[in-house]
Amino acid sequence: MQIGRLAARTVIGGLFIGHGTQKLFGWFGGPGLDGAAAGFDAMGMRPGRRNAIAAGLAETAGGGALALGLALPLAGAALIGTMITAIRTVHLKNGPWNSNGGYEYNLVLIVAVLALVEAGPGCLSLDAARGSVRRGPSWALAALAVGAAASTAALELAKREAAAHPLPAAA
Repeated sequence: MQIGRLAARTVIGGLFIGHGTQKLFGWFGGPGLDGAAAGFDAMGMRPGRRNAIAAGLAETAGGGALALGLALPLAGAALIGTMITAIRTVHLKNGPWNSNGGYEYNLVLIVAVLALVEAGPGCLSLDAARGSVRRGPSWALAALAVGAAASTAALELAKREAAAHPLPAAA
């Protein structure tokens, strides 16, 4: 099972790195920071630039840490928080199915990250090499709780920013 965990961490973490660098740098066909910021502004995550940077960094750093098996509960919390926020701001209204723009993919990623945090990174990880493996149901629940709290805080700050500084009306 060590190889399976390594493969899961590497694939899932690598995909998160890809999503984060799409936002931050425009890599892999992404919008880059200016495009991501405009998208975040449009969906009410204001200010868009700050939120695009936060999401891009959480996905890139969290994905990298997940792939390396480093500080897995913290990496998990960052990734879970971005996925909960994506569900709440973009996908929930479309229902569960990805074919309709729904949240199934985001939910699968949340559950996969939770499973990795609960199982631990395995012996082929930086945490194991450092002797600092944190795993088990309490760590998984903590990652979920911190991710959910971070999502709620980000959405509340965005709501307050939008109320304080409304966008000009379209002409």
